[in-house]
Amino acid sequence: QVQLVESGGGLVQAGGSLGLSCAASGSIVSIDAMGWYRQAPGKQRELVARISSQGNTYYVDFVKGRFTISRDNAKNTVYLQMNSLKPEDTGVYYCNVHRTIWPYDYWGQGTQVTVSS
Repeated sequence: QVQLVESGGGLVQAGGSLGLSCAASGSIVSIDAMGWYRQAPGKQRELVARISSQGNTYYVDFVKGRFTISRDNAKNTVYLQMNSLKPEDTGVYYCNVHRTIWPYDYWGQGTQVTVSS
């Protein structure tokens, strides 16, 4: 079992910045990739960014150049720094960890990010 605790998020004006963090505990030795997803109102959950255990990163096109994902393996924590936020970035952001053993995926409780225009 893996427990994920998210923090950060909130309300910000367009063009502003926010940071998210997600701390993992429990069966962390099997964690491989860590990532962030978001779910906008009325839409499906979608990938935002992902980082491998080796530090390789992947970003979806709509956040490239604005968001930065990082992880601290010593603290078992993944971060998402969000800059130049846009109203369309509004949604619930979920932390995800992917393990090398089953169950493969765990999710955080979600944190609300609201960007006002």
